[in-house]
Amino acid sequence: MVTDEIFVSEVLLNRIKKLHRHFGNTPLHHFSRMVPQKGVMLFAKKEWQQMGGSVKTRAAYYIFRSAIEFGWLNEHKTLLDATSGNTGISYAALGKELGIPVTLCLPENASSERKEILKALGAEIIYTSRFEGTDGAQQVARELAEQYPDKYFYADQYKNDNNWKAHYHTTAVEIYHAIPGITHFVAGLGTSGTFVGTGRRLKEYNPNIKLISLQPDSAMHALEGWKHMETAMVPAIYDDVLADETAEVSTEEAFETLVAIYQQEGLLVSPSSAANIAGAIRIANSLKSGIVVTVMPDNSDKYSDIISRLF
Repeated sequence: MVTDEIFVSEVLLNRIKKLHRHFGNTPLHHFSRMVPQKGVMLFAKKEWQQMGGSVKTRAAYYIFRSAIEFGWLNEHKTLLDATSGNTGISYAALGKELGIPVTLCLPENASSERKEILKALGAEIIYTSRFEGTDGAQQVARELAEQYPDKYFYADQYKNDNNWKAHYHTTAVEIYHAIPGITHFVAGLGTSGTFVGTGRRLKEYNPNIKLISLQPDSAMHALEGWKHMETAMVPAIYDDVLADETAEVSTEEAFETLVAIYQQEGLLVSPSSAANIAGAIRIANSLKSGIVVTVMPDNSDKYSDIISRLF
């Protein structure tokens, strides 16, 4: 006998399968002007060109789909998580399409654009301390999940293996199929899902591919979504032995690179995207030959306050 609960799950599963075509398969941009030396190339994926407008749609989709498949999430439960913004926007966009409510614990100093987008998508926002960042937001989300287990499905992107698996199954595959000659992969650390998932799969394709992780040069930084691992709560999905090398990027270097990217490549990107490019350029400049690949998590649409100060 088919119960209403099973029927609802099947309906949601069919809905999310149809949304698959709206994420991933983002184009690569060749940074030919910023890396002019012969024998070295730099490419970056334009991750804002998918549903939700950022790289986080990949993880959000896999988290939603797995939860629906296992029956942990349906129209009668609310997806709950902590976010600095982009994952929350992806959750909210998917939740709106699926008819699943979304509640987000968001630091109160998140940009006004993020707040407006989340409200427009129908997400419930619980503001948390600006001084505690996403670490504080995680604590609030955990407390809510423990207090109301029947109301919430706590996605917990910092511990959820579907975060890194999304990149293992999509980002890495797209990169390697497009550029099988890749020699270096570079990415910043936040939840660490992009670096861990993409890096693991690329190493399986070719163990000689070098993996370089990036992080801010101090705990006090303005790189949205990035973590200074020495002073932050380290995500459970982070693999601290995966990287062949770790490098630091300052906020100032990221901002300078953001301006240079616009002037030389015609792209207006986010600070975190610029930070990835800054780190990737540094690696590229140290090579005599090779192909360096990174990702640009999002563009400048949600950073008008920063953009107005830089231009």
